[in-house]
Amino acid sequence: MSNKTYLAIGIVSIAGVVGIIAFANNLQITEEKLSVIRIGSTAPGHLKFILFQEKGWMDEEFAKDAIKVEYYPFTGGGAEALMALSSGSLDISYNGADPGLRTAAAGADIKLIGISSFGNPALGASSIIVRNDSNIKSVKDLKGKKVAYLKGTMRHATIIKALETEGLSIKDIESFNLNFQASGPALIKGDIDALVEGETTVFELVSKGAARTLWRGKDHPEISSPASEINVRGDFARKHPDIVKRLLKIDLKTSRWADENPDETIKIFSKATKKDEKNVREVSYPENKFYQNPQITDRAIQSLKDEEQFMKENGLMDGNVNWDSWVDKSFIDSVIKESNKK
Repeated sequence: MSNKTYLAIGIVSIAGVVGIIAFANNLQITEEKLSVIRIGSTAPGHLKFILFQEKGWMDEEFAKDAIKVEYYPFTGGGAEALMALSSGSLDISYNGADPGLRTAAAGADIKLIGISSFGNPALGASSIIVRNDSNIKSVKDLKGKKVAYLKGTMRHATIIKALETEGLSIKDIESFNLNFQASGPALIKGDIDALVEGETTVFELVSKGAARTLWRGKDHPEISSPASEINVRGDFARKHPDIVKRLLKIDLKTSRWADENPDETIKIFSKATKKDEKNVREVSYPENKFYQNPQITDRAIQSLKDEEQFMKENGLMDGNVNWDSWVDKSFIDSVIKESNKK
């Protein structure tokens, strides 16, 4: 299936879902009592999503009102989480840039209310790896080869950007839409020639000598990762603005706690993701900084606008993001203002 066909299916699906949910929301407009908040994230999850569950601060905050917090990890990447958000199955989504941009451009009723992470050149950086005995020596050698990555994710954008540095395009490789649970074994068996994944994710294969790194995203600051997002279902934000502010209050608290407690933070993250602690320290957080501030800064927005332009130029999205409609800084700005007064 071509990239454009895949994209068209995704856009049609989102558009259909948006219509259904708009109708359903009209029926639910009289809803007053909230009993559950459903938060989703891409697996193994953003750091704050993991800390929420480990520290229990989010649960404690809403238990005061007998509101249960449910956490949903998505193994299929941010596109799955955003589809669940658009369809009403989630209320909040912690996700990467590309699925959020694509969903917003499709006209879904979602709001960008905070930044999940931004500014760490190591975090979120992808690697391209090959088998240790492969004769592939450079990105240019990927021409005509079988390469696995999750379509519609930041990994998809990464492989396009890496190929462009060698004058190649996505059409020059044979693409396979696989997550690491499938692509890792496929690489070792020789069913594919290379895969694109997060550096901490591929660390085990590389450290054991089963694979070697062909290209590292963090060695290419010119291909920087855009901001990861916190998106909320529009209807949820309109009906429960105080809940959104309280959620972001806990998010801000969690971000600051992580920076104040780096050792414990790394231990929690390593345990939750089943990744070697040394690997996490050296690869993801070498400076004991976590870059989790939820404030929506001009720099973060510009990184997303740059990514939107890249996606449109490479056929990864249709339509345009309505930035005035999608971005709502009012919640997080209010939370930060109140926090600074204390």
